[in-house]
Amino acid sequence: MAEHTISHFETTHTDSSGLRSIATDFSSDRSAFKNVSWGKAMMWIFLLSDTFVFSSFLIAYMTARMSTTVPWPNASEVFALTIGGATLPLILIAIMTFVLISSSGTMAMAVNFAYRRDRRKTAALMLLTALLGATFVGMQAFEWTKLIHEGVRPWTNPWGAAQFGSTFFMITGFHGTHVTFGVIFLLIVARKVWRGDFDHERKGFFTSRKGNYEAVEIMGLYWHFVDLVWVFIFAFFYLW
Repeated sequence: MAEHTISHFETTHTDSSGLRSIATDFSSDRSAFKNVSWGKAMMWIFLLSDTFVFSSFLIAYMTARMSTTVPWPNASEVFALTIGGATLPLILIAIMTFVLISSSGTMAMAVNFAYRRDRRKTAALMLLTALLGATFVGMQAFEWTKLIHEGVRPWTNPWGAAQFGSTFFMITGFHGTHVTFGVIFLLIVARKVWRGDFDHERKGFFTSRKGNYEAVEIMGLYWHFVDLVWVFIFAFFYLW
């Protein structure tokens, strides 16, 4: 009986030590995903979870649109602008899409120069990316203002199905929030790059931890995801 008790205690103690060891390893700064840093791994996990959220929103939009018996508004008419007496369908949306997709190019170049340790070009391209993102948000704010002025609300709209307003503000608003936060973090990381925090592993603004140029790549992952989501929103909401 005593031997069984001792054996049980040793097994329990070993299991407990093993769990503590695993917890210690995972809470350390080691790469737990085969040469993938914690920062990059956690960003991928976040983007995966965000993919489910955006997918749910788009599925809800498609369900509402296909199930309603009231005619759905024509996007070419709703999102048209009158310039110089001519009505241009989806012109604002086309410009917004061009601006956001272009920002993916500048972000990719920023990541390229980051791994070359060219902090001036990296910071400049990140600031340009942030400017393009802010431009996109500004145009989206104009779009919202125009539709609200024309009577669109989350519960109704003057062109047909009431679900149009709720799905429009929910999906574009959620995406616009992502872009806004992306712009803020682009400015923060660009400032750290410009100051040389990553060159000297100096503790910088916003975080007390030392960093490296991989932060630029992680920021790029987020930004490319936001751009990719907009492609689906553009296709489903404005072209369908």
